[in-house]
Amino acid sequence: MTHVTDPPRLDRVRRRNGGKVLGGVCGGIADHLGVDVFRVRVVFVVLAALAGAGVAAYGLLWFFCPTGTDVERPAPRERRQAQGLMVIGVVALLLNGIAASSAPASTLLALVVVLGGAALVWREVDVTGVSARGGVVTWLRLAAGAFLVVGGLVVLVAAPDTALAGMNPTLLAVLGTLFGVLLLTIPLWMRMWRTLNAERAARIRNQEREEIASHLHDSVLQTLALIQKRADQPDTVAQLARRQERELRQWLFGDQARRRESLAAAVSAVSAEVEDTYGVEIETVTVGDIAPDELRDEAVANSLQAVVAAAREALVNAAKHSGADKVDVYCEVDDEHVEVFVRDRGKGFDPDSVDQDRQGIAKSIRARMERVGGSVRITSTPGRGTNVALMLPRGRGHGSSPVLDSQSQQTQEFS
Repeated sequence: MTHVTDPPRLDRVRRRNGGKVLGGVCGGIADHLGVDVFRVRVVFVVLAALAGAGVAAYGLLWFFCPTGTDVERPAPRERRQAQGLMVIGVVALLLNGIAASSAPASTLLALVVVLGGAALVWREVDVTGVSARGGVVTWLRLAAGAFLVVGGLVVLVAAPDTALAGMNPTLLAVLGTLFGVLLLTIPLWMRMWRTLNAERAARIRNQEREEIASHLHDSVLQTLALIQKRADQPDTVAQLARRQERELRQWLFGDQARRRESLAAAVSAVSAEVEDTYGVEIETVTVGDIAPDELRDEAVANSLQAVVAAAREALVNAAKHSGADKVDVYCEVDDEHVEVFVRDRGKGFDPDSVDQDRQGIAKSIRARMERVGGSVRITSTPGRGTNVALMLPRGRGHGSSPVLDSQSQQTQEFS
C-alpha cells in the first residue's frame, strides 16, 4: 500500500467579522501575523500617504480576503483609535495628492468622498448583506454611501476645473455611471461569487457522498449479506472477505499501475484471478516495476507477457495440485532482471518424475520462458512444498504491452 502525505494546509488571512472597525482587514492581518493591530493600522496610514498605496492595498485585501468567524466587538478605546488613524490617513492622502499633482483640491476631495461612500456601502453589505433583516439605520447608511459615491462622481465629471472637463460629456456620464454602479455593487458580486463557490463545494461533497453510498451498497453490503448467508462455510466466507477487501482497496486508493501498462499490476491481477477461480488464498508482493517510458518496445512486451503467463500457470498448478491453503507470489524488478517467485507449502512433488506428456511445466512454464531468453528453476520436495522461480534478463530492451491482458486466454489450453 502506498501512503501519500498530504501537503501542509496554508492558513488563509481572514478579515475580522465582529471585531471590525471598517473592513476588518488590519485586524485580520494582525491576527494572522500575531502582532498588535495598532501597528498594522499605522503601516496602512503611512502607505496611504505614499500616492494612496495604503488605500489601494486595503481595498484589494477587503475584496479578496473572506470574513472570519470572530464575534467579539472592539473595545471603545480601540475603535476611537482606529477612527483617528483613518482621519489621519485621509488627510495624508489629500496633502500628498495636492503636493504631488496639479489637480485642484476639489477634485481630490471629490475622490475621497467617492472612496468614503464606497467604504460605507461595502461595510454595511459586509455586516448585514442586502436582505430584509437590515433595519432602517442600515438602509440609511447604504443610501448615504450611495449618495456620496454619486455626488463625488458628479463633481469629478461635471466640474469645469477638473482634468476630465475637456472630454465628451455624454461619454463622461456613461463612464461615471458604470464606474459608480461597479463600485457600489462589488460587495454584492463578491458575496454572490462566494455563495456560488460554497454551493458548488456542497454539491460536490453531496455527489461524493452519494457515490460512496452507492458503491458500499453495491459491493460491501452485498458481500456482507452473502457472508451472513454462508456463515457455516468458513472457506467461502474467507474468500468473499478477501475479494471484497481487494476491490475496496482498489476503489479507495485507485489503480496506481494499470494492468495494461505495468508488470506489477498484471501479476497482481492474475493472482486475484486465480484466487477467485480456485478459492486458494494468494498473497502477492511486488517490488519495483517497469517504468512508463519503457512500455513501448514490442520485443520486451512479449517477454513480459511470457513472464506473466508462466507465473499464472505456476499459480494454477499450485492451486490445483499442491493442496496448500495459501500460495505466496513475490515479483521483483531491478535494473538487470525481472524475477517472479511462486511458492506453496503443500505436498510437493519430484520434478524428475513428472511424465513427459504433462505440458503444464514443460511448455506453459519452462519452454515459454526459454523462448524469450529467460530461465526457470523449480525446487520441490515431497511433503515440503514447491518453489517456482522465473527469471528474465532486462538487457534485451524495455516495454510492456496491451497484450498483458490476454495471457489468461492463451494459457487456458495448458491448465
